[in-house]
Amino acid sequence: MTEPAALRDICDEEAVPAPAPRAAHVNLALLALALGGFGIGTTEFVTMGLLPQIAEGVRISIPAAGYVVSAYALGVVVGAPTIAALAARAPRKRVLLWLMVAFGIGNLASALATAYLPLLLARFVSGLPHGAYFGIGSVVAASLVPKERRTWAVAMMLAGLTVANIVGVPAATLLGQHLGWQWPYALVAAISAVTVLAIWRWVPWQRSDDTASIGSELRSLTRLQVWLALAIGTVGFGGMFATFSYIAPTMTELTGFGERAVPFILVVYGVGMTCGAFLAGRVASRGLMRGIFFCLMAIAVLLAGFGFAAQQKWSAVPAVFLLGLVPTILVPMLQTRLMDVAHEGQSLAAALNHSTLNIANALGAWLGSVVLDAGYGYEWPSRVGAVLAVAGLLVAGLSAWLQRRDLSSRPRPSARPAPESSPTGR
Repeated sequence: MTEPAALRDICDEEAVPAPAPRAAHVNLALLALALGGFGIGTTEFVTMGLLPQIAEGVRISIPAAGYVVSAYALGVVVGAPTIAALAARAPRKRVLLWLMVAFGIGNLASALATAYLPLLLARFVSGLPHGAYFGIGSVVAASLVPKERRTWAVAMMLAGLTVANIVGVPAATLLGQHLGWQWPYALVAAISAVTVLAIWRWVPWQRSDDTASIGSELRSLTRLQVWLALAIGTVGFGGMFATFSYIAPTMTELTGFGERAVPFILVVYGVGMTCGAFLAGRVASRGLMRGIFFCLMAIAVLLAGFGFAAQQKWSAVPAVFLLGLVPTILVPMLQTRLMDVAHEGQSLAAALNHSTLNIANALGAWLGSVVLDAGYGYEWPSRVGAVLAVAGLLVAGLSAWLQRRDLSSRPRPSARPAPESSPTGR
């Protein structure tokens, strides 16, 4: 497909090595990347806050509306590895621009959908750029700062997704409740257009990697530690999504809040996510695998008690805050872990992190619908989720054990022999 001349001119800047960016330039570049995350976070999570309206609008049940969440998640699963591998040698700035264009088109199609099947297809298309954007964007963000600040830079890039849950999701939910569920998707399409301009203006050009190829990216998938890190995200986060996918009906039917309170509950969740993003770097500085273990244990305990906490208003709100906080601390650490163990396939591995998180999204939403369709109440999806979090903890334990075993099996460098004394004793 031939690129439009305007966008090609934007991207085809002279590929010369640039000097190390100044702090202000780094911040603007991270802001541009985070703006795209803001749009992605808004479209991903607003669906969960509008499930009752979507179900009514396309004449389906709420459990069936949960598959709208799954359709988006499956789009991420398919798009992340495919795009990251095919675009391995393309300049990353160009790829980010095209991903945002495609993302805007998918959301505009969602806004124009009037029936269930077209909506499912539009949400699937909207999800295709998601994982590749965060994966490639994370690699770009990490390249802008010294090695010891990589987790911080990735967290700041992902902060757009967390801020979306404070501002974007509640505002879009109110918009959807008052004007119709289609309008939030139109709003996200507009955000994607602004993001294209911000990336073009602020994200520095980076020389394409001539050594990269589909083969080099795919070679990262031959590493067992890559698959274990991906498995941690899949099962560890499945429980969170089993809970959050049905947060709106849980808060109204189980806790007893009115429908008007749902946007404010989502603000609480978003505040938790944002706090988690800013804490991720500090937790990781105390040990990456140690931090992953801590977060998975905290998620398991939280989900085990969420169904009880959600039955009272005074305890439901803090539980929602923690539901946003703890998993968000884990995401940048998993991203960094994947880039560490993938070696030459960082773009694909980083994209696959979001692919697996959305497998977790689809898995969680599906398990939640199974539990609800079986006649159990809204307190049960989180209990299923606690089991998944424990499974993620077991996978993390296996990963750490194998890493320790591999390190101990490597031959240690022999100590330098002491200098022999000369015949004269000197």
